Parts: sequence; C-alpha cells; structure tokens
Amino acid sequence: MADAEKPIYITEFDLNRLNNLIQDAHATDYHKSDYLKKLEAELKRAKIVSSSDIPNNVVTMNSTVRLEDEETNEEETYTLVFPENADLSQGKVSILAPIGTAMLGYQVGDIFEWAVPMGTRKLKIVEIIYQPEAAGDSDL
Repeated sequence: MADAEKPIYITEFDLNRLNNLIQDAHATDYHKSDYLKKLEAELKRAKIVSSSDIPNNVVTMNSTVRLEDEETNEEETYTLVFPENADLSQGKVSILAPIGTAMLGYQVGDIFEWAVPMGTRKLKIVEIIYQPEAAGDSDL
C-alpha cells in the first residue's frame, strides 16, 4: 500500500510492458489477484515520462534499490523485476509481489507502506544502486 497522494513516475517503456503483463495476466487465473488490481491502480495514478526524462532517483523496472525499515532500521536490497525473473534468493522481487508494486515509481527519500501478515511495514528508499535508464540501459 503506497501513499496515494504522492505522485509516482513510470517510464513509457515500463508502462507499455506492465500493461502487456496485466493484459496477459487477465487471460489466466492471476486476473483475480488483488496484487494485479493494485498494480493497475498504481499505473493509473502515475506520471508517465520518457526513459530519457526519468529522474535517476526513481525506482523503475530492473532498478536495484536499498530500503530501510522505519521501525527496525534494518536495510534490505532488492531488484524490481518482471515475474519471470523473480528470485527472492537473489533479491529479485516481482512487480506483482506486494513490495514490488508498492515501491515502483517512488524516489529516494520517499517512505512507502507495505502490508505484511503481522501489520504494515514502512520502508524508506535510501538509495538507487542501479537504475537502467540512468545507466543508459533503458531497454531492459
């Protein structure tokens, strides 16, 4: 769950691929997923920008991000990926996972909420370690 008032930024390239992912998911049992609905809602409220205009401090697809838990101060590092590339043992989290949907489009310094079985975690984006667009890899 993210702050619905805070604007998020998504590249045109990511938007097209995410819309294709949503369209494909609607043809499977995944169309009933709450996570898919949350992703659709996030995309509807996003500010769409070209890959060349996305700020380098925004979480885009295939970005590697360092997060800090606001309650425990523990840090975690994740790479936001498409479902077929997800591998939690390598820190690769799917855009369709709650934390993946929640962090997309937010900027360094932003705090977002993520619902977990024991309540809600507040995570702060501390650093973008790698962003494809900033690295000139906008076709990832």
